[in-house]
Amino acid sequence: MFVSLFEADPTENLLPFDGTVNYFGKIMDKQQASNYYQTLLNTIEWKNDEAIIYGKHIVTPRKVAWYANQNYPYTYSNTTKQALPWTKELLELKQLTEKMSGATFNSCLLNLYHNGNEGMAWHSDDEKALQKNGTIASLSFGAERKFAFKHKRTKETVALILEHGSLLLMKDATQTNWLHRLPPTTKLFAPRINLTFRTIVA
Repeated sequence: MFVSLFEADPTENLLPFDGTVNYFGKIMDKQQASNYYQTLLNTIEWKNDEAIIYGKHIVTPRKVAWYANQNYPYTYSNTTKQALPWTKELLELKQLTEKMSGATFNSCLLNLYHNGNEGMAWHSDDEKALQKNGTIASLSFGAERKFAFKHKRTKETVALILEHGSLLLMKDATQTNWLHRLPPTTKLFAPRINLTFRTIVA
């Protein structure tokens, strides 16, 4: 099932069952979104992501950064990151996201995809350090990209386009029952920045 970007309704659950995904569409105007994009691109302490996959140490072209209220460690793919203190712009975006979503967050994982060749494979954000069945808020800036969900048992899929300056919420049992990914594409050469606000359980 493919969801049109022109039908954004934050009250609609895009998943047919076993989870909740709400898409708000654009939550700021184009100029404001572009200003945040440029600031994040130039001020965030981006580093290439590293992972241990099938026993091999992999350094990905995609870059990441990890920020939080405290120096929380965050481990995924057998690598651990230590959180950096919030920047002014990240705090502004966190507060806006909390206002729109009604949830509160204490951390944020940022991804920088330089072009369409860089993506993310099927996975769930279900690490033990994260609040179980909590809300994960995804803000997108830059190139518009397809984003997909796949049910772990039935393999049913749902996909949508994430717009520049848009907000997506994943909550309830979504991470337990669904995988998600950012599929690569050879048709896109512009960068995309994604912020995923989360709650670490100390």
